[in-house]
Amino acid sequence: MALVAVVAGVIGLFIGSFLNVCIWRLPQGEQVVRGRSHCPVCGRMIAWHDNVPLISFARLGGCCRQCRAPISWRYPVVEALTGAGLAAVVWHWGLTPVALVYASLVASLIVISFIDAQHQIIPDEVTIPGILIGLVSSLVWPVLQGATSRGQGGLQSVLGAVVGAGAIYGMGLLGRLLFKKEAMGLGDVKLMGMLGALLGWQKVLLVFFLAPFFGSLVGVPLRLLRKQELLPYGPFLSVAAILVLWWGDAALVWYGRLMGGN
Repeated sequence: MALVAVVAGVIGLFIGSFLNVCIWRLPQGEQVVRGRSHCPVCGRMIAWHDNVPLISFARLGGCCRQCRAPISWRYPVVEALTGAGLAAVVWHWGLTPVALVYASLVASLIVISFIDAQHQIIPDEVTIPGILIGLVSSLVWPVLQGATSRGQGGLQSVLGAVVGAGAIYGMGLLGRLLFKKEAMGLGDVKLMGMLGALLGWQKVLLVFFLAPFFGSLVGVPLRLLRKQELLPYGPFLSVAAILVLWWGDAALVWYGRLMGGN
């Protein structure tokens, strides 16, 4: 399994290269499956040997071969995160349909986090298909929801989507009433709907309560040092979702024992 995880990690590096394309093109309304990659400064097409994950960035010294414009560190970071994420998924869940679903979730959260951090938007092109994948996958593989039948799996997925979207939407309404301004975007609502469809209602509530903790760790210093008021929430929801994906079951068991007095 260690060897399989390493292979999955290498494949993840190349998937990360594609995710970089999505992160760059989706906010600009461009196609992600057509057209070769090019330098955003000089417009020159990037040769295949200059597009090898991690290696090309290091060999080129972090600069375009043609115009020597600096290449953002986002590119190797996304590739490394995707490779590590896919290796961890395969190590934990093996070569199973569940691992495939969770690998797609990890990849989606990487795209969402980097786009939201830079542009303060969460693209529907990621969240809407993510909701559908969650609903369909839970019907086909009800074990995703801890269910024993497809009907139960589908029902839990729908309930999770409603609870996730409803919780963050309610939080936004409350913020609007208290602060008299927009507190939560619809992109966050759709993201929580996607997470609920994939993780179920109990785990998406864990995400809901964990995300503000990470938001405060970053948001409070930015507020004090830079007077920054607008803070993208997608990255914090994504971090919370990754933690819940790995340790959510253990957290729910612990909470159940605590409430049961055992």
